[in-house]
Amino acid sequence: MLQPSEYAYNGKGNPPAANQNSFNPVKTVSAPVEQATIGRSLVIKGELSGSEALYIDGRIEGKISLPDNRVTIGRNGIVQANITAREVVVMGKVNGNIECSDRVDIRSEGSVTGDVSTVRVSVEDGAVLKGGIEVRSSERKQQNQNHDKPQAKPAEAQKAAEPAKAMAATAHA
Repeated sequence: MLQPSEYAYNGKGNPPAANQNSFNPVKTVSAPVEQATIGRSLVIKGELSGSEALYIDGRIEGKISLPDNRVTIGRNGIVQANITAREVVVMGKVNGNIECSDRVDIRSEGSVTGDVSTVRVSVEDGAVLKGGIEVRSSERKQQNQNHDKPQAKPAEAQKAAEPAKAMAATAHA
């Protein structure tokens, strides 16, 4: 047996209160992703750098450096540049080396001619990749960062070196 809904309105009396959430848009918790877009008709020659994600549907010749962000080459995008980014997605054509700190994703319609160095790589069926691939472990990346920093001399070694310098200076005097 069907019961009438408590929100059913038969025309008599006051209409039911509208659902408070029915007309309000859903608010997202995360901040919106800022992304610059290079349109289909744009041609850029030179060096690109910045601190936001980049979507390329035009043509770029030169160098792209967005080490903390994502670079997406759209289906119409043609890039003749070395790319340094956190993440690269290729749906168009790239002629140049790609250096990623996280992931390279070459989609089925994408084409890359050049060397790829990354922690994770994905190449879909139908994608073209001509060049070398270096897949680094994330542990090795952290170790390399530690080795690149100059090592401070221990305080004892510095103290031992100071009297020797002083003796050498007085001996030549």
